[in-house]
Amino acid sequence: MIVYEYPFNERIRTLLRLEDLYEKFKFFVHQEHPMQHHVALSTIFDMLEVAGRADLKSDLLQELERQRQTLLGYRMNPNVEPQMLDAILAEVDSVSSALVAAQGKTGQNVRENEWLMSIRGRTIIPGGACEFDLPSYYAWQQRPAEARFNDIINWFTPLAPLFDALALVLRLLRDSGGPVKMIAVAGSYQQMLQGKVYQMLRLTLDASQGAIPEISANKYMLWVRFTSQGGDLKPKPLEDDVPFELTLCNF
Repeated sequence: MIVYEYPFNERIRTLLRLEDLYEKFKFFVHQEHPMQHHVALSTIFDMLEVAGRADLKSDLLQELERQRQTLLGYRMNPNVEPQMLDAILAEVDSVSSALVAAQGKTGQNVRENEWLMSIRGRTIIPGGACEFDLPSYYAWQQRPAEARFNDIINWFTPLAPLFDALALVLRLLRDSGGPVKMIAVAGSYQQMLQGKVYQMLRLTLDASQGAIPEISANKYMLWVRFTSQGGDLKPKPLEDDVPFELTLCNF
């Protein structure tokens, strides 16, 4: 099964982009080749570009507090498992406290490192991080893999509370909706949303169908058009009926 996600607003779009970068970072930082560690370091620079919004930290703190208040309202609900609720509340409190304790602007430690900023400035240029452009960086890449790994983790660590908060917010958002089985007749599906506000859409379908969703949505209507890829990989309209699962998520 393949899951496609579609953000309904810029805030969720930013969180999904940061999550994608974080997944790439975790993969490449645990490899050993210098080129793979170069990608991990470049990904940190990309994170700073996306997370540069000054209000991202406060947005996450406000959302976590809102979730905390919502969860507290479930205490009297007999259908809610108390131990599970307490565990989630404890996680929200822990993540929020760590984010509050994170001092300064996001990535300030990286921005204040002149050596890292010199590398960042060169990586913007295609092929700009060659050994003759950055001999000190080339020398660092020749260090043992464990030493490079420790350096990269130390540079990333101040960013960790932000990504822990981001992961929790997205997890709670994804858990807020339930999947509903749908069929796109002749490869097309429309649904009126009647002005109800959603944060994110999740669409799940069988990979063997070879169907690719093109999604557009606003607070009034959702539209999904399925395409397929030929030998040239160019999307082509799919005229078959496509079964899929649709999840509309909102806090």
